[in-house]
Amino acid sequence: MKPTLLILAAGLGSRYGGVKQMDKVGPSGESIIDYSIYDAIQAGFDKVVFVLNPKIENDFKEIYEPRLKGRIKTDYVLQEITNIPEGVKFNPERVKPWGTGHAVLMAKDVIKEPFAVINADDFYGRDAYFVMSDFLKERNNDETDYSMVGYKLKNTLSDFGSVSRGVCAIDEKGYLTDVVERTSIERKGDKIVFIEDGKEYEIDEDVLVSMNFWGFTPAFFPQLEEDFKDFIVKNADKLKAEFYIPLVVNNLIKKGEATVKVLESKAQWFGVTYKEDKPFTIEKINELVKSGVYPENLWK
Repeated sequence: MKPTLLILAAGLGSRYGGVKQMDKVGPSGESIIDYSIYDAIQAGFDKVVFVLNPKIENDFKEIYEPRLKGRIKTDYVLQEITNIPEGVKFNPERVKPWGTGHAVLMAKDVIKEPFAVINADDFYGRDAYFVMSDFLKERNNDETDYSMVGYKLKNTLSDFGSVSRGVCAIDEKGYLTDVVERTSIERKGDKIVFIEDGKEYEIDEDVLVSMNFWGFTPAFFPQLEEDFKDFIVKNADKLKAEFYIPLVVNNLIKKGEATVKVLESKAQWFGVTYKEDKPFTIEKINELVKSGVYPENLWK
């Protein structure tokens, strides 16, 4: 069974200042999404599902449908803040989406096979797709043996502001034992710090972090839904509370209801959290094109 790629592309880029998932970074107008799908196809994925914000749905399809037609199967789901369990009321002033866990949940009716989850604005590198594909091809739909690709924290920071990362603890067999979402990590002088409850804490630069490159089976959806119901009841009146994938994964690990293998990859990550990250991303992709990893025109 060939795996599916689920791309979280519903963000509106508040820190970036625009819809970064469609921004052009390749020599022929490619976005990071184009390179992600190109790599996934090479690695044996045969379907891609996009989670979109309704505000960008039409523009998004106009760009990607012609590019991907005949190359990989496509499907689309919408992440709307009104898509919550029946009977739950939330703060009418809320405009912020419910987070990455909620975004994945939107795909429960269209994904029936093992799948990988990625962010639209992160460049993960081809090798990461191959190690994830190899893992997913060995999974059955009802298994709760999941995976993630880990990256060293020092290689995932932006020079232009703080970032959010899932900080991981791993046992001697390579399985995740704990993952905590830190939402304000940045480099300060010669150290890396995160802020929590107004206090600053130093963190090891070599610690492995999750960049939201996860591998799941369809068994994850009912687990996700159960945790989201608990979350939404507790946080419905809040304007900014978010339901993150690491929150769910951590709960499952602690309860013994899932395992998560941390996959090693030789690939290098980079991304566009802020507008100022874009020139570096363009430079890195040009280097990959010049070295022959990618053609100059990806979909020609």
